[in-house]
Amino acid sequence: MNWWRLSPARLALGAGLAGLLLAGCAVLDEKQRAWIFQPTDRAWGGSASMAEGMQDVWIEYDSAVTSQPVRLHGLWHAAGASTTSAGTACQPVLLYLHGARWDVRGSAGRIRRMQQLGFSVLAIDYRGFGKTSRELPSEAMAVEDARAAWAWLARRHPGAQRFIFGHSLGGGIAVALAEQARDQQGLILEGSFTSIPDVAGTMKWGWLPIGPFITQRFDSAGRIARVGSPVLVVHGAQDRLIPPALGQRLFDAAAEPKQFVLVEGGSHHDTNAVGQDAYRAALPRLFGSRCFGAGGPALARL
Repeated sequence: MNWWRLSPARLALGAGLAGLLLAGCAVLDEKQRAWIFQPTDRAWGGSASMAEGMQDVWIEYDSAVTSQPVRLHGLWHAAGASTTSAGTACQPVLLYLHGARWDVRGSAGRIRRMQQLGFSVLAIDYRGFGKTSRELPSEAMAVEDARAAWAWLARRHPGAQRFIFGHSLGGGIAVALAEQARDQQGLILEGSFTSIPDVAGTMKWGWLPIGPFITQRFDSAGRIARVGSPVLVVHGAQDRLIPPALGQRLFDAAAEPKQFVLVEGGSHHDTNAVGQDAYRAALPRLFGSRCFGAGGPALARL
């Protein structure tokens, strides 16, 4: 139908919708950032008590993204000294990147379980979360925060084998960091996804053509093949928030060496707990037995 044949009412409606779209573009990015990250200074349920005994860490740097000083807050949970069966000291360290909605204390259970598998863990809050600088986070800002924490680990533990872990939204940040860093020994992703547009497409309103308007894309599928380390992808078979199919597609896009672990009975929130035996088996298989085999820290406290 030609536009000049439209009724005045339809022309007015079209003009109004166009005006709303243009006006919406001015705040679209901000709204998406708030919706995707849901930043808060709260922990869910009783998870805050599980963070007791962990050491507070502060990381300060100047942001290239916002040209503002940043003060990151993190939790450090050290593993005890361990050696391999050959008697060589071995202590892997892990940068833990949490997902949306809750601050770093909300991940205290996962932090403790990863520590029990042998890692010393640094877990951080991005800007807008917890005690970290109060700014509305974005994909670029969160990746920059993760990069600052990665540099902190390199300075404090220069001889350690360093790994990156991302849960849910943190998986998108972890993939971006691993693509850039290139000096990690391994990347571990749990309950993560290929991209935000793909996640949106699985929701009940996913038929709406909103993909082109998404600014916070977290295109992990497009990045993961350029990660220069082994990749472990773990997903709960009963994950109702991020479907396992997205985890499988993310795994398929990764380069070798890699491993996919589907945890039966695992949901988006408890796969790390339900799947501890699966983690224990996968770590030495993919990352080697020097730190995760018999006599190494992965078995020392189990």
